[in-house]
Amino acid sequence: MSTHTPSTKRPRTTCDESIRQFAAETRVDPRIPAAVPGFDAPFFQAGLAGYSDAAMRLIARRHGCPYCVTEALLDRTLISGGKGRTREDPDILRAECDLGDPGENRLAGMEDHPVAGQVMGTDPDEMAEAAALLVELGHDVIDVNLACPVKKIKRRKRGGHFLTAPIEAIEVLRAVRDAVPNTIPCTVKLRRGWDDSPEMEANFDRIFDGAYESGFLWATVHCRTVEQKYIGPSHWPFLTKLVQQYPDRLIFGSGDIFEVGDIFAMMQKTGVHAVSVARGCIGNPWIFMQAKQMMRGEQPTPPTLEQQRHTLVDHFRLCTALHGETGGSRMMRKFGIRFSVHHQHAELVRKAFVSVGSADDWKRVLDSCYLSDPPQECDESPPSGHH
Repeated sequence: MSTHTPSTKRPRTTCDESIRQFAAETRVDPRIPAAVPGFDAPFFQAGLAGYSDAAMRLIARRHGCPYCVTEALLDRTLISGGKGRTREDPDILRAECDLGDPGENRLAGMEDHPVAGQVMGTDPDEMAEAAALLVELGHDVIDVNLACPVKKIKRRKRGGHFLTAPIEAIEVLRAVRDAVPNTIPCTVKLRRGWDDSPEMEANFDRIFDGAYESGFLWATVHCRTVEQKYIGPSHWPFLTKLVQQYPDRLIFGSGDIFEVGDIFAMMQKTGVHAVSVARGCIGNPWIFMQAKQMMRGEQPTPPTLEQQRHTLVDHFRLCTALHGETGGSRMMRKFGIRFSVHHQHAELVRKAFVSVGSADDWKRVLDSCYLSDPPQECDESPPSGHH
């Protein structure tokens, strides 16, 4: 999925009493960990275009995320040996970046499993081949993206486009399920329709039914339409109706999850079995830790300045190992901007991260903004040449 302009507001960690009580009584549906060992809490990190690489996933896991989804990987790119076969191998960091023990599939005590490889494409045969490759790469689940709303996907008849073509969508789903071993679950990401017309509602129903009839374990349903993209409120009542209509199916929800209380509010109001956390976890891996605190009946706690610094250092190390110092520094600039909302002096810190272009710039921001409070030099720009 692509991401819309983020909020600059600090995520709240206070919830009303009904949400706190609901969270404390919430347990994961046993069908989920039975099919995907380790997926032991009813929330997870979504696939996020341009963000959810191995580094972000590992940081999420360190903070309590039980399950992650890769970015949407194009079938033809996978088949040709491109990005999906290098940066999205769940073991890539430990295997090629010398940051862990190759025999143990671990990186500094972290493991990128269970992980879903999300595949997107047009042709059933190519989608099937790409899905089989993701299994070979070690992904624990294969997730088919029938939700992406970006224009170039529409032009190429991928992602959310399939909501206008239910017969073709079901052909893709069946081809993928047939190509993947029975021991590997297949899942699908959907939006509630191309638009709000009765025709598109009927198309959704056909595809949704076709997925389960083809042997897909669950559908994650984003309750905006494709035409909405990420604009306007997400229509949670659609999920409520869907869960009530199909009480025996595992159904996951997506849309407008920006802070920890939203996870349990969606579950309480709609009855979905798990919640996909997308934009709300960019620069906010603590949302997963806070969700587990709430399930234990504890008050969720915001990250301290020391915790923020530690996570930023860790994320930068992983990101530069994966993408190189130049690429990693540029990528971490956008993460730093999102992390800044947790800082007491968020706007000063955000401005400091905007100018980061190298590892030295990154260290300068951390040393000036995250070793003392108030920050000493956050409003100072780095030397020219790093913009």
